[in-house]
Amino acid sequence: MNSKRLYDKVTTIIGTLMIFFYLGLVYILIFTNIVNTDKSMRVILSIPLMIYGIYRIFWSYQRIKENFFEDDDEN
Repeated sequence: MNSKRLYDKVTTIIGTLMIFFYLGLVYILIFTNIVNTDKSMRVILSIPLMIYGIYRIFWSYQRIKENFFEDDDEN
């Protein structure tokens, strides 16, 4: 395994973990009162973050499939 392949696997794992951070922040913004702003402002802030989190789910799925389930010889 070369170092670029290992680097791609590590960044894929970190990117996948960041999805939980984005969606967790959406949950905190919408359903808790930790952020002391107006409810409408919290929803406005959380909608783009939720869309980005969903986008990252699809991106991460593609990268996991590419980096972990394809043979090294296919490069």
